[in-house]
Amino acid sequence: MAERTYTHPDGSFRAEIAAAHREAAFAKARERGVDSGRVDALMAEVDERGFVILPELFSREAMAALKEELLPLLQFEGRNDFEGFKTRRIYSVIQKTLSLNPMVEHPLILSLLDRVLMPNYLLSQLQAIDIQPGEVRQPLHHDDAFYPIPRPRPPIGAAVIWAVDDFTAENGATLVLPGSHRWGDVASSEIDTDALVPAAMPAGSALFFIGTVWHCAGPNQSDAPRMATTAQYCEPWARQQENYSLAVSKDRARLCSDTIQSMLGYSMLFPFIGFVDGRDPKRLLHERR
Repeated sequence: MAERTYTHPDGSFRAEIAAAHREAAFAKARERGVDSGRVDALMAEVDERGFVILPELFSREAMAALKEELLPLLQFEGRNDFEGFKTRRIYSVIQKTLSLNPMVEHPLILSLLDRVLMPNYLLSQLQAIDIQPGEVRQPLHHDDAFYPIPRPRPPIGAAVIWAVDDFTAENGATLVLPGSHRWGDVASSEIDTDALVPAAMPAGSALFFIGTVWHCAGPNQSDAPRMATTAQYCEPWARQQENYSLAVSKDRARLCSDTIQSMLGYSMLFPFIGFVDGRDPKRLLHERR
């Protein structure tokens, strides 16, 4: 993934800034106990295909317990073909449960994000998604398409889809277009859907991909629901999809780790982006109530 923290006027990267960014990413990986060589290998696959599957990061037992906790919260039915009329979702997840927090800040995921995005990147949205039998294929899209910047370009975000249930071609595993992160602007109607690849993976695994990759949820042609969770992240200068200052209360944010607090927006991109009354917003979580 090209380093792109800061550039010269001609668009070329300042080597000293890029080197500092790389070294900071390596240092953070070491602090988390993540092997930088493993991250290098995974990022090589992301560079080539736009995505990578990370098998069995959580146990099947952990996913079964998570599913039991999430099922009572899955009351929101899809309102359009993108959400899916036979798909149930949980929005404002952190306000309702903290059970997805370990996925949001999984050490390997953060170490990959450190290679893709600028420091102090944000959580853009977090959902649990349950695709019911009979659901049709979701419309093709790439996740950072709503940012009005022409392609080809570097991604403005990255995402992880976690398999709570096994993902199979039959039950609606995410369909991905390898190499599509390099494309320019194209209409979804022009895309050859025969090139879609199902991200089949066992429960507890994760699909990591960058925001310029074309993909969609597959049709659920099985006789059982297929549950997933997904976290999307964005550059610290980009607007988040979920308005966490309203969706997640300060009392709830106080229950989260420093890392997730920062990703919710209790952080700054120095010197001027994200301040409250001219200062770092994280102090708001430590004020007397």
